[in-house]
Amino acid sequence: MKILMIGAGNMGLTYAEGMATSPFKNRRNIQIYDVSEDVLVKLDEVPHFDTFRNIEDCLPEADIVFLAVKPYHCEDLYAKIKHLVNEQQIFVSLMAGVTIESIQEGLGVKKVVRTMPNLPAQVGKGVTSYTESPEVSKVELIMVRNLLDTTGESIRVKNENFIDASTGISGSGPAYVFYFMHSMMEAALKMGFSPNDSKILVSNTFEGAVELFNHENVSPQTLMDRVASKGGTTRAALDSLEDNNVNELIKKAAYAAFDRAVELGEQS
Repeated sequence: MKILMIGAGNMGLTYAEGMATSPFKNRRNIQIYDVSEDVLVKLDEVPHFDTFRNIEDCLPEADIVFLAVKPYHCEDLYAKIKHLVNEQQIFVSLMAGVTIESIQEGLGVKKVVRTMPNLPAQVGKGVTSYTESPEVSKVELIMVRNLLDTTGESIRVKNENFIDASTGISGSGPAYVFYFMHSMMEAALKMGFSPNDSKILVSNTFEGAVELFNHENVSPQTLMDRVASKGGTTRAALDSLEDNNVNELIKKAAYAAFDRAVELGEQS
């Protein structure tokens, strides 16, 4: 099985690195095509990658092709590679907001898997939602899922609406967490902690809270109630969050990302 990654940006390389250590690639190197010579020169030194300057030298023989270019570059990419593809190839899109139909029409292919990755894939803790066109067989979908799982976990969703929805939750979600962490670190600094101590306090708090949540088979509300005793310090903090409508603001932020993903899909 020959795997080709088109686009060697952050997300493309993240998945390429994950797949490079996977047994599902049948001991073959991951093929990578990119238009940046500077990027390719660096990747030439990586033993588990085969780099290509000419798309004609790699695309026609590839079995699974990952599309990891910026969404606004997809039309140019279609025009460049359409004459090289065949109907047996499976195209896996890592492009945000680009619909399955637009890829099928742009490339003249049928087998397309659309995904929504997220940044923690870079440390093997990613979550990738995905859905497929009807022409992708069960066996082919299992192969794709195994490859996606090399960067964390993947979940199959019913349709592309859920891909857009997961953009607002998992795709953009890490930024919400970083936003909250940034605010807590600023508060710690204002309280007099050093930058290093502020980082430790905040990062370990988040890591421990997530670990506890995954360990306990209870809701976040139950865990909040365990921490927040009546009249205590945590209850004062949670009351402040409620009084400032933070709960609703977070949900609005998630829907803003969701709506933008839908807009991008309509534009494509």
